[in-house]
Amino acid sequence: MFKQGILYLLIISALLSCQTEKETEMPKTDEELRTLANELAQKYIITDGHIDIPYRLKNRMEDISVRTENGDFDYVRAKEGGLDAPFMSIYIPSALQATGGSKALADSLIDMVEGIVSKDPDKFALAYSPADVKSNFENGLISLPMGMENGSPVESNLENLQHFYNRGIRYITLTHALDNEICDSSYDTTRTWNGLSDFGRQVIAEMNRLGIMVDISHVSDDTFYQVMELTEAPAIASHSSCRVFTPGWERNMNDEMIKRLAENGGVIQIAFGSSFLDSASVRKRRDNNEHIANWRKENNLDEQDSAAQTYAAQYNADNPFYTTVQVAADHFDHVVKLVGIDHVAFGSDFDGVGDSLPYGLKDAAAYPNLIFELLKRGYAEEDIEKVCYLNVFRVWSKVEEVAAAKQGS
Repeated sequence: MFKQGILYLLIISALLSCQTEKETEMPKTDEELRTLANELAQKYIITDGHIDIPYRLKNRMEDISVRTENGDFDYVRAKEGGLDAPFMSIYIPSALQATGGSKALADSLIDMVEGIVSKDPDKFALAYSPADVKSNFENGLISLPMGMENGSPVESNLENLQHFYNRGIRYITLTHALDNEICDSSYDTTRTWNGLSDFGRQVIAEMNRLGIMVDISHVSDDTFYQVMELTEAPAIASHSSCRVFTPGWERNMNDEMIKRLAENGGVIQIAFGSSFLDSASVRKRRDNNEHIANWRKENNLDEQDSAAQTYAAQYNADNPFYTTVQVAADHFDHVVKLVGIDHVAFGSDFDGVGDSLPYGLKDAAAYPNLIFELLKRGYAEEDIEKVCYLNVFRVWSKVEEVAAAKQGS
């Protein structure tokens, strides 16, 4: 009995000691958190829902296997930032709906991505599934999965969806800047279909059957809610942010839409452009442009004059209009508070938003800066892992699962 009492006291003492140590554990310093952020960026797979490399290279070819002079993404900066699976955006301008050539352009941009991999197979690899991304990651390769921005290359022919699936397209952004044959755009006030067209409803069903993720970035609100009613698989917003920070801008998602996307099992991938993150940034840029235009008028200079360009560069430097990485972290916080950590990820829109990227998120080397901000706000390592890739992999895998069930029935 005496020995049992001694043992009991020893156990209680050990438990109290552990609790005291836990209570007195000092919070990590910023330096320690930055080190941890860098470590996690390399430890975890990082996916990004939308990077506009193909169209950037179409306009100005560069070798992205080395550090490039232009743009936001290349192999070197991706490795520095820990970026492992950037979805290559097969971007199709809306104007081609009227002139023709959407499908041909999409095929040529897919050819380009395949060419990047063929040229540097020791650096890049194609990826058609989460399993491919994991395998490439283990082999030290950057995966280049593909998503198509604008469904216009479907060209009223459902068989083209199979064609693009076979070519590696794993999500389709239903439209872009204008209403198309599938649905209405958030940017277009025409409201041709008041949401989805009849053909668009067939497109959603066929994407579910094939295993192509439905991307609701760029669509009108009516289109979004109709997609939510129709899709049998989770959807994504490959590069959108929270409308609460940009009131009245339909391109971003409002709180009810974020909640509905979460109910669907989907994920919003936060875009990094300053205009996506902060209305104040848009106002500041507009004010700068107005001031510079007035200065040019007063001095009888046009926009191409070297003196005007020098003045503009200096004025913008003295009156910065970009937002910050901290504001980007605010968007993650907002989604997490609304629907939890399982429904948010990265969707930078690198190479698609010009010079509007925030301080601290200027290129593909910057993911650790955002991870640091999240760690500073109390995100656990397992939360960071979800944001980096697990949330996207969950959706992607579920889309594959739904497609397998449909094709097996």
